[in-house]
Amino acid sequence: MYAVLTDGGRILLMRRAGSGYHDGELGLPAGHLDGGEDAVSGLVRELREELTIEADPDSCALATVLHRAAEPSGGPEYVDLVFTVGRWQGTVAIGEPAKCGELVWADRDALPADVVPYIRTTLDALHAGERLVLIGWT
Repeated sequence: MYAVLTDGGRILLMRRAGSGYHDGELGLPAGHLDGGEDAVSGLVRELREELTIEADPDSCALATVLHRAAEPSGGPEYVDLVFTVGRWQGTVAIGEPAKCGELVWADRDALPADVVPYIRTTLDALHAGERLVLIGWT
């Protein structure tokens, strides 16, 4: 699942590090469910761990679903839930420095060149109001 946090016309991006997957590129705050938790609870937990904030669960809204085919290098396909987060408490900060090298508030209409390509596609689709994003399917 992915979180879209905004501040005016800006979107919060995280520079990936330490995972071997798109390291050095900008992505959205993201995570996997631990099991035994619903999607919103998992999202709130991930934001607490990654960004040191406490998201208001009632402000987390499913914005789009991303269905990604397996990448050419192999691996699984994914169905990702993309949530907008309307309210949170605390100051956004790097909570897991081994996984994030930088936080960037980027202008929605001028995203940096090094955004992970499927994240850029997802943000464009979200901005256009698309509810389903298909990546890598022929």
